[in-house]
Amino acid sequence: MRVVIAEDNVLLSTGLELLLNRVGFEIAAIVDDGAGFLAAVRDHRPDVTIVDVRLPPSFRDEGIRAALQARREHPGLPVLVLSQYVEQQYAAELLSTTGGGVGYLLKDRVSRVDEFVDALRRVAAGGTAMDPEVIAQLVQRAGDPIAALTPREREVLALMAQGHDNGTIAGQLVITDNAVHKHIGNIFAKLGLAVSDSGHRRVLAVLTYLNTAGQFDGR
Repeated sequence: MRVVIAEDNVLLSTGLELLLNRVGFEIAAIVDDGAGFLAAVRDHRPDVTIVDVRLPPSFRDEGIRAALQARREHPGLPVLVLSQYVEQQYAAELLSTTGGGVGYLLKDRVSRVDEFVDALRRVAAGGTAMDPEVIAQLVQRAGDPIAALTPREREVLALMAQGHDNGTIAGQLVITDNAVHKHIGNIFAKLGLAVSDSGHRRVLAVLTYLNTAGQFDGR
């Protein structure tokens, strides 16, 4: 599985290269700015990409902007974004792109090797991987319609946003698969997600509270 990495911190990019080589990934390119990332994606057509939110020259949003541009040029390009802090607006923008294969992790998650590799593989396969800290902050701060969810439904939604399937959610919460299915049905109903949206409702559910949190912040 070929990977393009956009990260200006040499220690982190080198660490990622060593880690991913060890678990079977092939590093197609490592770049340190947005323009280099776009060029590498065009040249190598990677199976998955890893992008820092903040890259030179201004260290503001060059990385995420490059990731969004790459997904416009190559619909469905799997992108796993790394960030030092929770940036709600950027997470919402990334998830609002079509085609699946998106993730948003805090950088300290890389040190939890198994979790990080699992998240990267999930994104490469077209799934979604959201950092638990991102989910926790957004759920705590979100207003309606998230307020309508029960505490258990919020737990289920958080695990959905991390990309877990129903069986994994059931195992982590120590409940039955049928209970998970019922909670997810309640979440979809309370968030107003129609049955016709079934192919994307898990991502739409995440977007709902991401967007709600952004409005709450005055964005």
